[in-house]
Amino acid sequence: MTQYITNPVLHGFNPDPSLLRVGKDYYLATSTFQWFPGVSIYHSTNLINWEIANRPLANTKLLDLQGVPDSGGVWAPDLSYHDGQFWLVYSNVKSLRAAFKDTPNFLTTAKSIDGPWSDPVILNANGFDASMFHDQDGKHYLVNMVWDYRGYKHSFYGIQLREYSTTEKKLVGPAHLLWKGTKDGLVEGPHLYHIGDYYYLFCAEGGTHWAHEEVVARSKSLLGPYEMQPDGPILSDLNAARNPLQKSGHASLIDTPDHKEWYIAHLTGRPQHHPTDSAIDPRGWCSLGRETAIQKIEWDQEKWPHVVGGMQGSLKVAGPVSGTPAQPIKSNSERVDYAKGQTSPNFQTLRNPLKSFAHVENGKGLVMNGRCAPSSLFDVSLLARRWQSYHFVSTTKLSFKPTTFQQLAGMINYYDSKDYTGIYVSYDQDRQERILEIISCDAEDYTFPLGEKGRVVLPVDKDVYLRTTQDGVEYHYSYSLDGQEWHDLGPSFDSLKLSDDYIFDNYGPHAYFTGAFTGMFASDLTGGALPATFAFFDYQEK
Repeated sequence: MTQYITNPVLHGFNPDPSLLRVGKDYYLATSTFQWFPGVSIYHSTNLINWEIANRPLANTKLLDLQGVPDSGGVWAPDLSYHDGQFWLVYSNVKSLRAAFKDTPNFLTTAKSIDGPWSDPVILNANGFDASMFHDQDGKHYLVNMVWDYRGYKHSFYGIQLREYSTTEKKLVGPAHLLWKGTKDGLVEGPHLYHIGDYYYLFCAEGGTHWAHEEVVARSKSLLGPYEMQPDGPILSDLNAARNPLQKSGHASLIDTPDHKEWYIAHLTGRPQHHPTDSAIDPRGWCSLGRETAIQKIEWDQEKWPHVVGGMQGSLKVAGPVSGTPAQPIKSNSERVDYAKGQTSPNFQTLRNPLKSFAHVENGKGLVMNGRCAPSSLFDVSLLARRWQSYHFVSTTKLSFKPTTFQQLAGMINYYDSKDYTGIYVSYDQDRQERILEIISCDAEDYTFPLGEKGRVVLPVDKDVYLRTTQDGVEYHYSYSLDGQEWHDLGPSFDSLKLSDDYIFDNYGPHAYFTGAFTGMFASDLTGGALPATFAFFDYQEK
């Protein structure tokens, strides 16, 4: 009986997938950008059911994100396996708008996916989307796109290959330019495979927005010349505006254990529209970010790959015959009771390890020391999880006793430092009242929609429950003093503004690579690190 993959297989912000098979185990590694720990690795035995396995870049020696810009940090990791160990190549992008991207690429290895992971080896910094290719002769090569900083040249110079020495732990020998890409431009995301008589070079083109696509070139020689697949991209939604999967591209390839079936993982987006919008122009807004999907591959008589069901990609895909029996797809809903000592791997922090500003105290909850405001690129006390559905309710319980308006803590819905909203507890020193307020940061336009008259005065010593209700294209906040009787507060917010597409419209093609998160934050601008305690965080999809 055929088992089916339901796309996307990873809901919420999980872009740039690197798909790997080791024996009967499958792994996916995805980008995390400014979120810490770095690189999300998922595990499956059938390509259908996936669980978070690890986020390996879990200390600042492996990944220092202090000050990286929004959508900087870890771009397009590559996970491979050779010589009895996992190889993880990743970037830490330091600049987005400058002529020089500042894209150091690193390598770390581990014998187990659980680690420990070795100290990082710096490889190069002349481009991004680096991957490791292990050839059949035992040699290893780094493949990456090369960034051209010269303003009079196209910035996407082409795909480069250079040998890596395991004894010297560095790149050696000359760099070879394998391919310049097609006229579609913006060639990136390279993955190289030696299959049969050919070296196949899989690359993304067209940028990571609606024109995103996946192309394939091949050569009988490692160093080329590489010829483009004659019938064009193997994956593209550009001419399929009504397809539920959009932005498809940036793919990686694997075969099944019996070597009879082939699959690619690729990034995709699921756009939403306002009720008054056209269904095709604009294409929409993807608040869940770029997600991960899987498509089946078939090979033609000329040994070129094709996506089964068409280049636009499908929601339902036949799974591998050799996979383990599929289980019902688990809900993304979860409740984390910090007061009971619980934690969850689905939560991440901004740029810093959680232990640098918070700890879980049994009987109390998550104790978070206030630091900078959410707009900072440095010391922000924030813990959040991905939006994984357009319909959910998130709830938390907060204990917080501020003594100045410069101390605030609460619930946040966050895209980046320029785009977020929050409901928070603070203090009015003039009236000597503990109050509940709402902040909106809309493309750096800061507003406080409750105003001085609309703020809620809270009892001095009572905990407060805070809630986000996300429903399609809008969300709103509410609060309760007992967890039973809820009061809506403030306006509804446009959820489509917490998207790559809204950021692109406001800032251009520099900083729009992540997705919406819901979570908790604490700020203390006095420097006193006033703690806020969160008893639990509950995320329930509807």
